[in-house]
Amino acid sequence: MKKLRSVLFELRLYLCNNIIAVIPSHSIRNWYYKNIMGFILGKNSTFLMRCQFDFKKGIVMGVNSAVNARCRLDNRGGIYIGDNVSISSDVNILTADHDMDSPDFAGRLRAVHIKDYAWVGTAAIIMPGVTIGKGAVIAAGSIVTKDVEPYHVVGGIPAKFIKERQRNLTYTPTYRRLFQ
Repeated sequence: MKKLRSVLFELRLYLCNNIIAVIPSHSIRNWYYKNIMGFILGKNSTFLMRCQFDFKKGIVMGVNSAVNARCRLDNRGGIYIGDNVSISSDVNILTADHDMDSPDFAGRLRAVHIKDYAWVGTAAIIMPGVTIGKGAVIAAGSIVTKDVEPYHVVGGIPAKFIKERQRNLTYTPTYRRLFQ
């Protein structure tokens, strides 16, 4: 019975990452993510094509948020995405790593929180345990290793403070292009 559960778990992930992820329909993908994977997705939120996931459950996304194409979401430790968040293409969000100082190379799970109105630029990497504050911007190609304060713009490797962003944000970044 345990072996069967393991096979079914792997089959669900295989279907998710290799079949569902390339279906050019937001409705079909979102149905699968909600009903089969157990993700919690707010109204008008979506994942564009070719996003990859490491686990069932572990994703909560608010309203009007978009995760663009080819993102990898390691949701084993939990990923919490707020309202009106824009995550650009090719972003990696990691929630699991190993403790390099542990004699047995112990694994760790640490949730990532991305607050309302945050914008994560193309090809950024968000490391385990990071919180990205409300309205914060992560520059393209950055590696975020520490929490980002609300409305701060950060960039680089590792990401460092660049400037503050205006605070009266009202946009909704959701969009559903055909065949995306």
